[in-house]
Amino acid sequence: MKLLLHTCCGPCTIYPLHVLRQNNYDVYGYFYSANIHPYTECKKRFETLEHYARENDLEIIAPDTYDIENFLQNIVFREKNRCFFCYHARLKATASIAKKGKFDCFSTTLLYSKYQNHQAIRTIGETVEKQMGIPFFYMDFRSGWKEGISESKRLKLYRQQYCGCIYSEKERYFRK
Repeated sequence: MKLLLHTCCGPCTIYPLHVLRQNNYDVYGYFYSANIHPYTECKKRFETLEHYARENDLEIIAPDTYDIENFLQNIVFREKNRCFFCYHARLKATASIAKKGKFDCFSTTLLYSKYQNHQAIRTIGETVEKQMGIPFFYMDFRSGWKEGISESKRLKLYRQQYCGCIYSEKERYFRK
């Protein structure tokens, strides 16, 4: 089966890619970056993902855009619920590319992170599946959290310290 995997970064791709390939999925990556701030952080994440993808024979699809304005306009005054908007935007964009590319299903590396709202991702993925008419592949990849981290360190991949948006950056670094 041909699966389009939303990929947020190289380190979070390691374990899901390994498991999916073990289960005979033909995996392609899709890098969605509209939420990542600042742009230099977005570039670092993409360059790391590209490097990892080359070394692991993973084809990456990446739009030649950086639409941070749209992301911010959609979450302003909804900052406490920003993750739900972000999940939906990423999954819908991935599903759209998957449908156009005649993939069998789509999924996300967000299901690897122990810091993400797993149930929300699953629910939103299933909703997008119904809206877009392409199956959402759900798998809880969190069991490989430590394995993925160890491998990313062994490979000396750039490892970001926050989810991606300006708000998560503030939560990570700002201390009163």
